[in-house]
Amino acid sequence: MHSGDLAVMDEQGYVRIVGRNKDMIIRGGENIYPRELEEFFYTHPAVADAQVIGIPCSRYGEEIVAWIKLHPGHSATVEELQGWCKARIAHFKVPRYIRFVDEYPMTVTGKVQKFRMREISVVEFMVGSTE
Repeated sequence: MHSGDLAVMDEQGYVRIVGRNKDMIIRGGENIYPRELEEFFYTHPAVADAQVIGIPCSRYGEEIVAWIKLHPGHSATVEELQGWCKARIAHFKVPRYIRFVDEYPMTVTGKVQKFRMREISVVEFMVGSTE
């Protein structure tokens, strides 16, 4: 059955969903699962929610963009979050761009519109980009 979900099976035969095939980011030949990075960001004390997408990049194929919602009363900077990532995850998974938001583009049924986030990010981060 083709569902579009990406899954991994452990040595005991249990299957775990790790993301959606169409959401997978391929950066410099490495497969990056947005869901994995989103769950990683939840471990930061200031991060309330995270959504991760890929945008086109002429050098690496795609670059990683993280849209971050912070907990009320918390603050963080792009440099702080990137440094925190660099100390804990593989270098190719560190988002090049981080955007702090109060809300995400949503459908009327309450689902995050990643395609809309991608459109916004391309305009915001690619305009004037020198890659």
